[in-house]
Formats: sequence, structure tokens, C-alpha cells
Amino acid sequence: MPSQDLPIILYHYMFSPVGRRIIWYMTLRNIPYTHCLQPLALPRPDIARIGVSYRRIPILAIGRDIYLDSRLIIRKLEELYPPSAAHPSLSGKTGDQRAIERLLDVLMSDSGIFNNAIQLLPLDFPPLSDPDFLKDRAELAGIVPGKIPPPQTNPGPGAKLERPTAAAEIRDAMELLETTLLADGRDWVLKTDRPMLADIEAVWLFEWMLSMGSFPPDVISPEIFPKIFAWIDRLSKIIKEKAKTSPAEEIKGDVAASKIFDSGYAEREGVVENELVATVQGLKKGDLVSVYPTDNGFLHKDTGALVSLNSKEVVIEVEGENGNIRVHAPRHKFAVEAA
Repeated sequence: MPSQDLPIILYHYMFSPVGRRIIWYMTLRNIPYTHCLQPLALPRPDIARIGVSYRRIPILAIGRDIYLDSRLIIRKLEELYPPSAAHPSLSGKTGDQRAIERLLDVLMSDSGIFNNAIQLLPLDFPPLSDPDFLKDRAELAGIVPGKIPPPQTNPGPGAKLERPTAAAEIRDAMELLETTLLADGRDWVLKTDRPMLADIEAVWLFEWMLSMGSFPPDVISPEIFPKIFAWIDRLSKIIKEKAKTSPAEEIKGDVAASKIFDSGYAEREGVVENELVATVQGLKKGDLVSVYPTDNGFLHKDTGALVSLNSKEVVIEVEGENGNIRVHAPRHKFAVEAA
């Protein structure tokens, strides 16, 4: 476990469903943190100040180690804060339970369901009428004025059909859970006496959609999916009660940066393993490399000295405003290139 004096700082914004996923995890595990709230759209000078170019939310700092992507963040919190009486485990114990946990993560993160959820944002959601927000989200997708956008081999339905098509996809995913894992009336996915990581992985997106008023009532409602709506309600109440006992402090960007640069590292320096990407490029420790996501936000690359590389993670050392940090990114849906 990292030294207790290392600050844990979550950079996110209130509307972020993925940020909420991390908050739920830390709340249920009693992991104390502070948060540094960010604007919905770029620029985000608080994040630039610590030396990070990555533009997606959330970002988690533990001391001088900066973690990108919610999947890696959860995995690192699992490793750095092993189960104890103070920090109870949320992970499945058996192979079957861990498989369910992982498959639910894949369903919500890799099946395209998140993009469908975005399509169902209420039309009166204020940012949708803000030209700067729309321009920012176009840039997130790689569309920049004056540049040729990435090719679309399958452009999908036209504007008239986007929302009903998205609603059909969300309904299909909810029906899967309603009629399988929840069909026997269990309270929690793994038949445990409390919510686990598998519950977070399965429900975070649906809970966010409910909170945003995104469900078309004639397609998705408590009458149509009573088990899922009851499940969301149970989990939300537990998290709200736990959050009351140790509410997270909000800090400003300059304070967050000072805390980070005044800290040590949460992890020891790793090694560059002899794996395919490293071998093809002839990469070795200390080489200058760029790291960036491949699905969206790929116009923003973090560049630094290669610290470690393996099949699960890449770590680079980056220069920030008042010192160096180590940026950690997962290998899944991230590229590593010699700079």
C-alpha cells in the first residue's frame, strides 16, 4: 500500500459518468480522496499544469503517479490498496465471479453502448446548445476544421434514426441483464450481501442515464425493467449514505499541483519487457515515446521517457510545471510510438 501521506486526487467533472464510476469504487472501498473539478470542455489548465496532455476524464493522481483511463485506475487501486478491514474488497473471489465482472466491463466499455447513451442525452441539456462544447466534442472524435476527418467505413444511421437506434441498443442491453443475471430476484450480481465491482461495472452507465433523464419512458421505464431500476435505487442509496460519512474535499488546481509535486511516487520504477510493440520499434528504457488513446481523444499525445512497458501498461516520465511525473496508461486501446 502506498504511503498514507500520498494524496489521491481525482480530476473529473460532475457530469462525467466514468468519473462517477471511480467515485463509486473509492466510496465503497473507503479510499479517501480529494477531487479537482474540471470544465466540461477544453482547455483544462489544471491538468496541463501537471504535465498531462491526455484530454479525457477522469484522471487519478496518487502522489506523482498519474493514471489514465478508468479501467487502469480501478486496477491500480485494487493493487495499491489490497483488501483489508479498512478497505474491503469489491472483486469477485472465484473464477466465475471474475469472469462475470470482466464481461460486464466489456459490455459497458467496448460494445459501443456508451456511444448510444451519449446519443440519448436530453435535447434540452444545456451544453448541447453551446457551440464551444460541440466543437470540443467534435475535436475529441478527431474532427478538426481544415483537416480531413478520419474515414468512416460505416457512418451509421442518419440523424432522424440516431436516437431511436440508440434507444433500441440500450433497451437490448438492459433486457439482457433483466432476464438473466437479475431474473432470480438477487439484490447483487454475484449473489453477495453487498454491492461489488461487478455491480458497478454493470450499472454505472444506466444510473447516469437515469440521473440525466435520458431514458425514453415508452421504451425504458421501471414498469418495463423493474429489477434494473430497483438495483439502481439500492446501489445509489448505499453510496449516498457511505459518502455522508467521509465526504470528499474539493481542491483547486494550483493546490492539487502542489500536492502532487511535493509528493513521492506510489510505485517503484518498472522495466521495459521484450514484447511485440517494443521489439518492432526497438524500444528501450529511457527512449522518447508518445502514448495516446486510439478510439477517441487521439489528437492529444503524452510524450516522455519510457519508464516501463508490459502487456498491460505503459509508463512514461513527463515534465510538469514544477517537476516530473510518471504517466500510466493501459495498453488496451492505447498506442505506444517512438517519438
